[in-house]
Amino acid sequence: MPRTRLELEQIERQILAPYAQFSGDTRGRKFKEEPPVWRTQYQRDRDRVIHSRAFRRLEYKTQVFLNGTGDHLRTRLTHTMEVAAISRNIASALKLNTDLAETIALAHDLGHSPFGHKGETVLARLMKGNGGFEHNQHSLRIVEELEQKYPKFAGLNLSWEVREGLAKHHTAYDHPSKRKGFDAKNSSLEAQIANLADEITYYSHDLDDGLDSNLLSEKDLTAKVKVWAHAARLVKKQFGALPDESRRYFIIRTIIDMQIGDVVRTSEKLILDAGVNTADDVRLHPQALIRYSPTRRLLNLELRDYLYKNLYFNPVVHEPNERAVKMLAQLFNYYLKHPKEIGESSRKRIRKTGLHRAVCDYIAGMTDRYVIQECEKIFGQKFTVLPSRAVA
Repeated sequence: MPRTRLELEQIERQILAPYAQFSGDTRGRKFKEEPPVWRTQYQRDRDRVIHSRAFRRLEYKTQVFLNGTGDHLRTRLTHTMEVAAISRNIASALKLNTDLAETIALAHDLGHSPFGHKGETVLARLMKGNGGFEHNQHSLRIVEELEQKYPKFAGLNLSWEVREGLAKHHTAYDHPSKRKGFDAKNSSLEAQIANLADEITYYSHDLDDGLDSNLLSEKDLTAKVKVWAHAARLVKKQFGALPDESRRYFIIRTIIDMQIGDVVRTSEKLILDAGVNTADDVRLHPQALIRYSPTRRLLNLELRDYLYKNLYFNPVVHEPNERAVKMLAQLFNYYLKHPKEIGESSRKRIRKTGLHRAVCDYIAGMTDRYVIQECEKIFGQKFTVLPSRAVA
């Protein structure tokens, strides 16, 4: 006989830790629906995220390098998939709900604007005095309002626990404002995992992309970044001399393994010391319980500072992105004067949300290449995304 949702919920109670978020204990959805037959509630949520338009658009949104710069460089979509994989690994090791952790990870960047964090900064400035813009909060708006797939409600009608994870998602790069309805000090352990998995992922893949584009060098990393130097010694000791591609891959894989191992060991001790017995105990705890050790946190700060100095603000990365976001601002101001030219669904929301928010929603949903195409069509501007000389 096929395995039913009720059986899956029973298995969760048998194998997960008592402080995990059980799918059978969900606080439910804003709009009542019949429960799934063969999936848990969080498995249904995961599928809804994957099948959303916003998720598909991530393929053509910038991660670090302007989209289209190189075939092997990460996009917002490949970043998201890597975050989801690491989230599942950490959740599984700690006997937490892997489906919930994965779903939050898959949805965490749905609200990202074109052109990455620089695009977000521009939209936040343009929306000052009109509600602002922050990509985590916009992810919530997408799953609660903007996706239009179902006949009886707007949005994806995701479970409360997934929306909580989006409302409280934060990393060293972003700190969303509080959202009404998610008032507890902390979120579930699964949501906390998605936060750290996001950081682990961009530390590792930004190193990979930086090396692949020749903007970073192994020699300089070995001299200046302890995390890299330590992993490089371990790989050399285990495998000896390796070809360049294989050596870099195994060094970065070792860094990821060390990060995950540190988070699992540190978090397990923090959880046990906290004495939490339920997922709601976790939410009421004054501090996050999924954390790096103090030593690892300092090492990661050194790595982050190095990446900012040598990759994110490198002219090869910075200058094309700066040119692109100027187009974003130009397009925003044009649509304020010509609101009939924004998409039909956005025009319909003007009365409800105001013109600025409707325009912001429309532009935030664009891919990098669509912004460029619109600017070429409206202003006659040419913006060809060509591989830099540094990018292989």
